[in-house]
Formats: sequence, C-alpha cells, structure tokens
Amino acid sequence: MEITVIEGSPHLKGVSSTMAERFVEGAREAGNNVEVVSVPRLKVGVCRACEACGRSGPCVQQDDMTAVRSRILASDMLVFVTPVYFCGFSAQLKTVIDRFYSFSANLKTRGTAAVLIAASADREDWTMDAVRIQYDSLCRYMGFRDAGRVLAVGCPSAQSPGVRDFSDQAYLLGKSVS
Repeated sequence: MEITVIEGSPHLKGVSSTMAERFVEGAREAGNNVEVVSVPRLKVGVCRACEACGRSGPCVQQDDMTAVRSRILASDMLVFVTPVYFCGFSAQLKTVIDRFYSFSANLKTRGTAAVLIAASADREDWTMDAVRIQYDSLCRYMGFRDAGRVLAVGCPSAQSPGVRDFSDQAYLLGKSVS
C-alpha cells in the first residue's frame, strides 16, 4: 500500500510528530511504502479561490504543492497529523488541505483511506471535538474511508507521561494497515 503521512507540526520532535514516527514504523513493518511530507518545511501558498484549476488542476501557483499533489494522487492512504493549538487542524496542515481543491475532482473518486493523528496539551477530551468534526467532514466530502485515529490529550510535550501509550496506539494502527 502507498501511504502518505502529511505532518502539520512545526515541531520536529513534538508529540504529534513522535506519534507519526511510530505510525510510520508500524506501517513499514507491515510492508507498506510510506512517505512523510513535512508541511512546515515546504513552500505552499494558500488557495486563492481563483477557480483557474476547475477542481481538476493544475493549480496556477508554482510551489511545493505540485509534488505533494502527485504523491497524494498516487496514495492509497493519507495520514493527517496535527497538533491541536486552537480547536482544529494546525494552520500548516489546513493550508495543504485547502489546496486539495485544485485536484478534488480527481481525488474524490479514488476511495482513499484516511487516518487522523492529533495531539493536544489540554487534558479535556472535548478539546478534540472540533478536530473530529473537521476530519469527519473532510472524509465525507472527499469520499475518504476512515481507517482509524489516535487522539492524544494531556500531552504538552513529547516527554509527557501519556505520550508513550498514544505512540504505541499509533504504532499498532500503522501495523494494522495493509
């Protein structure tokens, strides 16, 4: 299986990135081909809503999203990885998702599987409500098949006590996909 992990955290060793690493480890052990796209390291502009793409591309912007687009369209599974700062996907991840617009006509018909990995410093489970809604809506609109999620709460840093348990869940989720 071709898997693309789309990491939306600016912290290379943060909680969501740590969980993503464990997912990747499990997925590779299960025999999958996994590529990680670290969005904060790319130059990706916001969607301009110019409609030039006609939802099947190409986008008029010449930036790193061109390569990301190719990888996404070649994937059987997309893994969305995000820290939760203020009730939703990180701005970095949301920028890439908004750019799906330029090829949504092609992406919607693929039946791609999707996974969500998210981390929040807050201990309250309700802090993940907006992320759940955002992800569920994305899956519904794009025709993605939800293949699982790991939602880590109470994890302000990668050294937090609960991170190991959530990272193990991400590893097992990765190991289960094939």
